[in-house]
Amino acid sequence: MTESTFPPVQRITARKGSLGEGMEIARALPTKERRMIGAWCFLDHLGPLQFAPDGGLHVGAHPHTRLQTFTWMIEGEVMHRDSLGSEQVVRPQQVNLMTAGYGISHTEDSLTPGGRIHAAQLWIALPDAVADQPPAFAHYAQVPQWQAQGCAWSLMAGSYGAHTAPTALHSPLIGLEVLAEAAATVTLELQTDFEYGLMALTGGFALEGEAFVHDELAYLAPGRTQLVLQLQAGTRLLVVGGTPFTDKVTVWWNFLGKDLQAIREYRAQWEARDARFGTVEGGEHRRLAAPQVP
Repeated sequence: MTESTFPPVQRITARKGSLGEGMEIARALPTKERRMIGAWCFLDHLGPLQFAPDGGLHVGAHPHTRLQTFTWMIEGEVMHRDSLGSEQVVRPQQVNLMTAGYGISHTEDSLTPGGRIHAAQLWIALPDAVADQPPAFAHYAQVPQWQAQGCAWSLMAGSYGAHTAPTALHSPLIGLEVLAEAAATVTLELQTDFEYGLMALTGGFALEGEAFVHDELAYLAPGRTQLVLQLQAGTRLLVVGGTPFTDKVTVWWNFLGKDLQAIREYRAQWEARDARFGTVEGGEHRRLAAPQVP
């Protein structure tokens, strides 16, 4: 397949929203234009934000099912607590990976008031074969990092070239960050069976004659082996990809399920304080209520 026969690059503008406490987000997945990229089924860009002296991120206890939550910190420190008893601070250049499986609940809080925060929060859909596994939590204080093509590279998930990230996954995926302090032209090596999404968390980039500003997602269908990008100075580029996900997935609120009936059951169990989701120590009175299912 020649470059001229590739499907056109799809442009997706992230939806703006808020998590409260002045915490602005840009949601690139899921959107009406695209629900998933590989098994990546959720992508929120948080910040960058400077909190007021007494402010911070405080997300009350909430549940998840049949997915992994994946937090990549850029600035700031966030305390993760979950119903397994895990208590872990995630710091810049570190990954928190929580596997919800059958069911889990957790809270997220700024470590100190008045700080800054900048992060990417993603979810990974679990394949049916392992979706109802017991919940688990892992923290990765170090991921592969290297310098190439005038940029700093960090591999959060999957493999790239000679590098393999330690994150425990259940689908073929990649999660990569490319940071360009100065303007740079970069060649990305791609897997032909992967679809990809590229988003500038800061700065902007151009590919195949099209310019993308920060919080615009460029989607590429499978087929390419390489991609040449022009990165503006100060660009922090997030690259996610994977083989197209084939299992049926329904996403609603914080749940993934096979269908809407399963989602209704999860919601009822959460509202009834069912043991399925456990309890986060210290989060008993900061519990988020689930909205009504459509």
